Amino acid sequence: MKFADIIGQETVKQKLIKTVKANRVSHAQLFLGPEGSGKLALAIAYAQYINCTNKVNSDSCGECPSCVKYNKLIHPDLHFIYPVSGTKEFTKPVSVNFIAKWRELLIERNYFIGLNEWYEYIGIEKKQAIINANDCNSIIKTLSYKTYEADYKVMIIWMVEKLFHSAAPKILKILEEPPDKTLFVLISENQEQIINTILSRTQLLKIPPVDNEQLLKALIHENFEPGVVNDAVKISGGNYIEAKRLITQSEDEEFNYSRFIKWMRLCFKNNAAETVGFVSEFAKNSRERHKSFLNYALRIIRESLLINLNTNELVRLNNREADFIKKFHPYVNSKNVDLITQELNKSIYHIERNANPNVLFLDLSLKIGKLLKM
Repeated sequence: MKFADIIGQETVKQKLIKTVKANRVSHAQLFLGPEGSGKLALAIAYAQYINCTNKVNSDSCGECPSCVKYNKLIHPDLHFIYPVSGTKEFTKPVSVNFIAKWRELLIERNYFIGLNEWYEYIGIEKKQAIINANDCNSIIKTLSYKTYEADYKVMIIWMVEKLFHSAAPKILKILEEPPDKTLFVLISENQEQIINTILSRTQLLKIPPVDNEQLLKALIHENFEPGVVNDAVKISGGNYIEAKRLITQSEDEEFNYSRFIKWMRLCFKNNAAETVGFVSEFAKNSRERHKSFLNYALRIIRESLLINLNTNELVRLNNREADFIKKFHPYVNSKNVDLITQELNKSIYHIERNANPNVLFLDLSLKIGKLLKM
C-alpha cells in the first residue's frame, strides 16, 4: 500500500513522510479518526514507506522486495493485532489464528474496513470481540525477537479501544520502552474508550474524514453511477466505507428508511398495541441491523436539527429523505434534540451489550414519543 493509493488525506501523508525524512519516527503513535477515513491504510503505507529500500521523495517505491511483501501483507517484520472472539475452530483465539482472513479482507476492501465487516467476515457478528491477554502476550514475545530483514519492526494494533482492561498492563512497559527500531501504530475511532495508561504512552495523530471531492473522484473511478455516488458522498460525511455501503447495499438503506418512517409515526401516535407489534417484528433482526437502524435514526435527527437551524449547507440527505424531513423536522428542536440523541446512543450501547431488543425498543419508543411532543 503506497500513500498514492490512499484516497485524499494529503496533509496527513505529508506529516508522516516528514517524520521519516527528519528521522523523528515516534515509537508509539495513535492514529485517531472516524470510520472510513483511511487510518489503517495510512498506517500500512507509513510502515511500508519507513522500510522501503528505494523510497522516493513522497512515497515508497512499491517494487523493492520489502514493498512487494508489504503489498501482500506478508512481510515478516509487519505484525497485526485486532479484536477477535471464540469460534468453533478457535476456542481460545489470538489474532494470528485469523491472519489469512485478515489479509484477504484488507486486500479485497483496499484496506478500508469497519468492525462490523471484520466481525461478519470471521463469523462472530453476534459476539463481542476483544483484544485479549493472549494477544498481549504475543506482542511481547514477537517484539522480543530481532527484525528479520527490515529496518523497523512494526506492530499495528487495530481498534485499540477493544483492548481488554485487565490485559492492558501486560503491554505498558514494552509500549513505553520498546526494543530499538520498533514502531507501534495504534488505530482507534473512539479516544474516550481507550485505557488512559495506553493513551498516555502514545503520540496522537488525528485523521479527518475523507474530503468529499476526493471521495467523489475515487468512487466514480470505481465505475459507480455518478448520480448514485453523489447521493452517497453527500450522506456519508467523508466515510469511504459508508459511501460504498450506501452505493452497494441499497436494501439495507431501504430497510432503515422505511422502518424509521413507520417507527416515528407510531411513536408520535403513541398507539401501544401497534408499537408492541412493530417492536416484536423488528426485534427479530440481527444485533448489527438494530445498531445500523439506530445510527440511521441518529443521522436523521441530526439532519432535522440542521434544517431547523437554517444550516442547509451542512445537510446530507437524498431526495427521498428530504421529502420526509420537510414534514418531520419541526418535531426536532433545541428542547428535545439532546434528550433524543442520548436515548438513541444509550440504546446502541445496550444493544452492543446484548440487551433484550423487545424490552429496549419498546422502552425507547415510549420515550421518543414523549420527546417528540416537547
